[in-house]
Amino acid sequence: MDAATFSALAEPNRLRIVELLLDGPLTVGEIADRLKLRQPQASKHLKALLEAGLVEVHADANRRHYKLRLEPLQALDGWLDTFRHIWNERFDNLEKYLQNLRRQDNERD
Repeated sequence: MDAATFSALAEPNRLRIVELLLDGPLTVGEIADRLKLRQPQASKHLKALLEAGLVEVHADANRRHYKLRLEPLQALDGWLDTFRHIWNERFDNLEKYLQNLRRQDNERD
């Protein structure tokens, strides 16, 4: 798992840009408008996402269209998957503990 992915996604505006791009490619201007950012700010965030490998850009005349790259997100999902079984086991244990507490409360009543 690449730390650059986490670093890029840690900034709230960048995370919002990634969420916007889930619906498909957008231009810098469209991203800036939707997030109520100035265009230079949006460009700065897109550059960081580009350097982290999270987006790719396609030029069309004087417009640049940004879209998500799936590979880094799939790598993130794979990394998180290594922890899912631990979380599920702990949630199962918590559920058993809470059921036990409820049973004990019902027995007292």
